[in-house]
Amino acid sequence: MKIRTIFITCIWLAIASADNLQNSDFELPPTNWNESSSAFYTLNGSSIPGWTHDGAVQYVTAGAELSLPRNGHAILLQEDGKINQTFVANGEEMQYLLTFTLGRRDQNCTANASLVVSAPDSSAQFSLTLKYGKESWEVYGHQLGSWGGGESVNLVLESQDIDAEANSTCWPIVDTVMLSTMGSLKQGDDNLLPNGGFELGPAFPDFSNEGVLLDSEPSLTESALQQWTVTGTVKYIDAKNFFVPEGKAAVEIVSGVSAGVQTAKQLNQGSDYNLEFMLGDANDSCSGDLVVGVAAGSSVQNFTIQSNGTGSAKKYAMTFKGAGPSPTSISFLSYTTRQRDDGVFCGPVIDGVVLKVSNGHKSYMQFSFLITLLLATILKLGQLV
Repeated sequence: MKIRTIFITCIWLAIASADNLQNSDFELPPTNWNESSSAFYTLNGSSIPGWTHDGAVQYVTAGAELSLPRNGHAILLQEDGKINQTFVANGEEMQYLLTFTLGRRDQNCTANASLVVSAPDSSAQFSLTLKYGKESWEVYGHQLGSWGGGESVNLVLESQDIDAEANSTCWPIVDTVMLSTMGSLKQGDDNLLPNGGFELGPAFPDFSNEGVLLDSEPSLTESALQQWTVTGTVKYIDAKNFFVPEGKAAVEIVSGVSAGVQTAKQLNQGSDYNLEFMLGDANDSCSGDLVVGVAAGSSVQNFTIQSNGTGSAKKYAMTFKGAGPSPTSISFLSYTTRQRDDGVFCGPVIDGVVLKVSNGHKSYMQFSFLITLLLATILKLGQLV
């Protein structure tokens, strides 16, 4: 356990905050704006420090019609609204992860426009759901891409084009855009999975206790949750605000049946492996039976967590054979859709996923090695004689 703790700490030290974005929380106001300006100030001829803009864009202030983190300011992207900023990816090539807040004005809408986040060779769409927390805004995580060597990267945030009346559409509001960087992952001696503890993911904002939402992402290399794909929506949770079984972060599967996370690892075909993991609840009042289906290669088992919603976890294990020659898939899927008493969707917590060669197979490998070494020694002695 001591070795594992040291390994996790080293991983966290590898995550570096990238202070590349200027005015990332939009608290530096536009030119021509003052405290007496409208709470929904249209940028006609005004500029936002650090950002360029195009289309219908408003600088908004928290108030009766709008809830924002820290009761601050944000950007409302209306029809064809767009803001962008270019940053420089200095140093060696790194993965750039984005954490941002998405909200909307408190009004009746006939349509909701999504937010489109894009960078070179990367684009993703995000829609406010208001199902996974108590606030009227949500925090999302996203991997932008990998750059380095002084490359210029243009980050673009824009409203989605929709076929609806502009005045009756709820347009996206963006606040607190954070960048973090991450280098290449290395496999530890005690775990064949490089991010089995979910310690590597997007940054957690200090103003929110709701976690970071991660939408579906089928690619291991493009996921904000390093080396794990996401199905449905999961919540990336931190130990400061939730019960985390191990380390500083974990995953809560929140969008219900068939949502979850999956990874893949190249293993020796036919060899035996042990998969250990922890299942529990996040201490967020998510009570009841939570069922998780765990699949490793051709082995599938269901595990039921009897949760009282106050934060607890239990370690489980299963043995399976490596699939080969293709990478062996390992997945955790929720078979339960659960809501708290206040209507917020919640679910099981996954953490501490450890993959090892089984003791039996390891002993066989060690025995085979000793036999090979003994035979080689005998042959060498025979040559000397």
